[in-house]
Amino acid sequence: MLAVPLLCSDVKPQKVVLAPFHSLVGSFSHSPERVWPRCQPGPLSEPSGAECSASLQLCVVFQAVFNLLIPDHAADAFSPPRPATQGPWDALVERLLGGLGRWDAEHFVFIAERGYLLEHNCAFLPLFPLCLRALAGLLPWASQLQPRSRLLLSAALLNALLAPLAAAALLGLGRAVLRQPRQAFLAALLFSVSPAGVFMAAAYSESAFAFLAFSAMWQLEQGHSTLGTLLFSLASGARANGLLNAGFVLYARGKRFALRLQLGSAAPRTLPWLGKQLLSLASSAALACAGIFLPFALFQYYAYLRFCGPGTDLGQAIPEPLLQLARDKGYRVAGVAGEKPPWCSQRFPVVYSYIQDTYWNVGFLRYFELRQIPNFLLALPITLLGSWAAWTYVSTNPWHCLTLGLVRSKSGERGKARDGFCGPAVFVYVVHSTALLVFGFFCMHVQVLTRFLGSSSPILYWFAAYLLQEHEPLLWSTGTDNPTSGKPLLGKPPSSRGKGTSDNPVVRLLLNWRSITPLSKSILGFFLGYWLLGLILHCNFLPWT
Repeated sequence: MLAVPLLCSDVKPQKVVLAPFHSLVGSFSHSPERVWPRCQPGPLSEPSGAECSASLQLCVVFQAVFNLLIPDHAADAFSPPRPATQGPWDALVERLLGGLGRWDAEHFVFIAERGYLLEHNCAFLPLFPLCLRALAGLLPWASQLQPRSRLLLSAALLNALLAPLAAAALLGLGRAVLRQPRQAFLAALLFSVSPAGVFMAAAYSESAFAFLAFSAMWQLEQGHSTLGTLLFSLASGARANGLLNAGFVLYARGKRFALRLQLGSAAPRTLPWLGKQLLSLASSAALACAGIFLPFALFQYYAYLRFCGPGTDLGQAIPEPLLQLARDKGYRVAGVAGEKPPWCSQRFPVVYSYIQDTYWNVGFLRYFELRQIPNFLLALPITLLGSWAAWTYVSTNPWHCLTLGLVRSKSGERGKARDGFCGPAVFVYVVHSTALLVFGFFCMHVQVLTRFLGSSSPILYWFAAYLLQEHEPLLWSTGTDNPTSGKPLLGKPPSSRGKGTSDNPVVRLLLNWRSITPLSKSILGFFLGYWLLGLILHCNFLPWT
């Protein structure tokens, strides 16, 4: 990705980022450490600032080099016409950052420049394009750069901020849920080399969504339900699958209610009392869900007015090359006289589902064709990892899963609660991840599963960190969280762990590649291989979406 968020103690990120972030979002908590948690001292949490800077520079350089050396593939993708002439600065921006504007990024940049002019643009929700447009308007080089160049530069700058903030939120969430600081930290490091890394850097909404979703989950874990709901609401304005995050709010409220009933209360357990409690729970949950659904619903209403209302003929305001592209491709243009779209006459006119069905043939089992086998193979690693994570959790906590985590453990078992990935607090995240995996596998273009899960759920990173800590001897040191498997710790000083003396556990494993376990090689190979392949293929319009 463009910004690799290795949270470095010597860089002191909480002092650098806290002030502007605090003023934009508000008080995440009463403690500054909760906004950008300080890394715990120890061998697994002190990567150097040089590594952070080098990772960022390598990503930018790789993307530019691959885009220069490899000719663009003639993909059948949305590619709006561009001005025939461009200045030297535009050519420079295109050469350096043009690889960040491929595939769906073309939609986001087009929307930020011209608005929702074409019907199929409405599959891309407005939060990220609005942010791009706002930031592009603040850039000081408006006269030297064309709109596309300013928007590409804005996307690079915006994601350079949002990706590290997403990693910081993932770190805070991991510490709150896993209760193993170093496992949470290792997961945040893995996020920095996410298999969906190219989409965190490109002009996609993945970084924004990951930041908002992980931050909202973190706030719920801290008991800040109002702020968590607000962040979930913003996330649903970035990606449609943000609507599923309402399940976190419903589960948190339902769990509190169930535990309150089990703990007892001074109030008599009469039917009217129970009815009052249920009514209060239902009303507050409905209000929270309405807030989360509101941005998506408002956008559907906007699209209805845009494409189904009487409108004004905008044909003269649209460049002729764009109108010709719309005629050639069959794109419906807003404001142009013609027959209304079929979805306008539906009882609930939802343009999003219509576009997915009509333009991209998204639906249950529609992708199960022999010619799509390469795409299923592309999604195989994330499918296996997500399925393995669900199986590991359910087989470790069968009773907890059967009771949905709503039954309070007996007093004699309180001290036996697991920490880490198999802890009770992870249950709702496993359910969320599994639901996304099943839906994506059977109902979506399966090749998008990697970025779909990589930007929406912490489970990919938590489970990978859990496997590395449980099965990799190089990480069994006195500086790590105690493994739950009962394996002996290798209390060796850093100088005796192998060739690498880096305090970054990912770098240490890479430096000792020959001596690490096959499982560790598979996990790191998946993360780093997809991270690199994404930069090579996606940036040249090759199939990597």
